[in-house]
Amino acid sequence: MSALLLVLVLLPLVGAAVCGFLVRSPGGDAAAKTAGFVVSLAEFVLVVVVWALYVPSAPTRFQGELSVPWIPAFGTRFALGLDGIALPMIALLAVLVPLVIAYTSFTRAADRFPDGRGAGGFVALMLALQGVLVALFAATDVFLFYVLFEVMLVPMYFIIGRFGGARRQYAAVKFFLYSFLGGLLMLGSIIGIFVASGTRLGQASFDWTTLQHLAAQLPLSTQIPLFLGFFAAFAIKAPLVPLHTWLPDAGAEAPIGGGVILVGVLDKVGVFGFLRYCLPLFPLASQSLAPLVLVLSVIGVIYGALLAAMQTDMKRFVAYTSIAHFGFIGLGIFAFSQQALAGSALYMVNHGISTAMLFLVVGMLAARGGSSRIADYGGVGRIAPVLSGLFLVAGLTTLSLPGTNSFVSEFLVLIGSWPREPAYTVIATVGIIFAALYVLWIFQRTMTGPLRGEAVLGRGPGAASAVAFEPTDGGLRDMLEDDASARARARFGDLTGREIGVLAPLVLLIFLLGFFPQPVLNVINPAVSATMSEVGVADPVGPNGVAR
Repeated sequence: MSALLLVLVLLPLVGAAVCGFLVRSPGGDAAAKTAGFVVSLAEFVLVVVVWALYVPSAPTRFQGELSVPWIPAFGTRFALGLDGIALPMIALLAVLVPLVIAYTSFTRAADRFPDGRGAGGFVALMLALQGVLVALFAATDVFLFYVLFEVMLVPMYFIIGRFGGARRQYAAVKFFLYSFLGGLLMLGSIIGIFVASGTRLGQASFDWTTLQHLAAQLPLSTQIPLFLGFFAAFAIKAPLVPLHTWLPDAGAEAPIGGGVILVGVLDKVGVFGFLRYCLPLFPLASQSLAPLVLVLSVIGVIYGALLAAMQTDMKRFVAYTSIAHFGFIGLGIFAFSQQALAGSALYMVNHGISTAMLFLVVGMLAARGGSSRIADYGGVGRIAPVLSGLFLVAGLTTLSLPGTNSFVSEFLVLIGSWPREPAYTVIATVGIIFAALYVLWIFQRTMTGPLRGEAVLGRGPGAASAVAFEPTDGGLRDMLEDDASARARARFGDLTGREIGVLAPLVLLIFLLGFFPQPVLNVINPAVSATMSEVGVADPVGPNGVAR
């Protein structure tokens, strides 16, 4: 399986190079989009094969390990391996990238990049980002992880800065600086743990397994500063409040496809880092500083929900809902419970699916109305019932309705956190109520009621008269409303077959994982059990589900 893992890394990178070459040729933009889509589908097929070959019950932590010398003078290796935390994230990426490329390249709702910025360049950057992220999730050398952590910023910087909205340069620079600063702090801790390994083991190492064994020998006074360097980088990336301010700007200005990967996968690198690095490498510091993280997490749940309800832009709305959900994930990780940890790992996958669908539906809506402002829409369900229905599905999974994928992970987080952290669990539960309010409120404002808003009625003379003139005769009023609906329906239009095809896999996953999450949990649970053992904390929930 090591050869397949290497191909998973190299295939999208080679595809990105091919797409970049095609874009430069005459008429190459269409060829680059087609080639990129084919490469992304091939990557998906390979991930399915790797998932089938993966053995959750294997005695080793990592499978398909590949390790070759990289910088011998520093003792670094190009080392890759899969565990039950990395594999679901790579699978999520393999699902979302072809959908993003299809959305951007082949649908009516595709991003119309101005100033000659063809979608072929976007596809090349997306494939490059996918290759880097696959390697990052699979990295088992800490220095390699750091390098990939910084390299992944480059394609996303250009995706936002070149293909984003009016304030794209500001958002791209802010995103880059925040993440780069966090990476530098992590680098300081990596150097520190490298030196500590040389002092205590006799040979310095960046190998994850070696450093995990070193953790038992490091006192709390040494672990805390090393932990904080990693934690700062991951908290910025996650993002946890108050280190979150880059996400609303980046999410609002990124193109829809870029926003899907940014909020659906890239910011999960922070949560992944908590599970893969902070807890196993610094178990004493993780336990000691857990109250701080729990406070930040529940603040994020409430703060993100309140800010989401106050937004006037739909893309910023999605970004703030994500901040609230990341609070739940943080709670589950630092409650140190098998159920809560498994719920958080599953939450990473489910949140990526839910956010991807919500972002894509918002993009399809904005492509028709030419605006992402909430006030520019109203009564869309009357002229685009399929779009309205899928918007509702995306909203219901965001608020974790039972039967949808997000409910399972959120329920596991809460039921697993309660035995050890009941106060924080109660506060986080309030966020569920707020989620129902802000999701249903935005649906009511945009999809229900009479037709209203410039994006729906248009800006022509007919729209002005339809808005301003309100005849007292009921029959005449109904006739004018029907006429306005017919004109809006003809101009606005419902979802096309291709757009439904882009959303259909996400709808399938939402309900499949909502009713049958066990295949994913079977992969996650052994890795979570290993993490609990590495942290050295007893599970507060017994095998029968009753608190100890």
